[in-house]
Amino acid sequence: MPGRYNFPKRVRLLRSTDFRRVYDQGSRFSCPMFAAFCLRGTAEDGARIGFTVPRALGKAVRRNRIKRRMREAVRMRLDGLNPSWSIVINPRSRSLDAPTAELEREIARLFQRCNGSS
Repeated sequence: MPGRYNFPKRVRLLRSTDFRRVYDQGSRFSCPMFAAFCLRGTAEDGARIGFTVPRALGKAVRRNRIKRRMREAVRMRLDGLNPSWSIVINPRSRSLDAPTAELEREIARLFQRCNGSS
């Protein structure tokens, strides 16, 4: 099905005010691959996902590779997320070398936790 697994701009958190709101008001989920901050909102806008990779994880090439890997794992599981969530994911260095299946499994756990909470 074409377009089923896309990651359009409307799904991304892009403004710093949106990131700050999720950090300040959201709940935290941690795993060995990443830390995620989740904030439930209205379903009107749909699910929104953002990524922040600290400079401590390396130079730009390494940080961008981590972001691409995380974005792909989220993209594959995005249809399983309730549309009322805003999530900021902070990858850890372990996510660079982890198998893609393991990243997807952790993302699925995160989405399942979000969908299960009220």
